[in-house]
Formats: sequence, structure tokens, C-alpha cells
Amino acid sequence: MKFVEIREGVKVNPGEYILHTPTNEVVLCGSFSRDRGDTRAMARGKMFTDKIHNFKKISLSKEEKRKKPRCSSCKKV
Repeated sequence: MKFVEIREGVKVNPGEYILHTPTNEVVLCGSFSRDRGDTRAMARGKMFTDKIHNFKKISLSKEEKRKKPRCSSCKKV
């Protein structure tokens, strides 16, 4: 797992998990606005707003993204 700086070319979508660096917590992105320069996120059940440079995008490798194989008879994990 790598953490990528959110720069001009990096896109962040609402509903995506991102890292809030001052608190070192993984939070849920609520809204992302480059015009205003801030991001609304939810952590511990509360919404908060902070500057974009205080967040990092989470990047997973192919092995980390790989899903677990399912049981062929019941289709459960």
C-alpha cells in the first residue's frame, strides 16, 4: 500500500478512502473541491473539512487488489 500526494493530475472521488495525515487516520471522502482547495471527510462518525494538502490518496498494488477465490459449490467467500 502506497500513499500518493494529491496533486493537480490526481483525481479523488467521493466515497473513496483517503489518509488524513495530521491525524494519521483513514477517512471517507465526502466531497472534493479544487476550486475551494478543501476536502470534506468523515472520521469517527463526524464530518470535517480540511485543506487538500493534508490528505493522501491510497494506492494498492495488483496483489493487494486481488479478490479471494470463492467456493464453487456455495459461492461464499
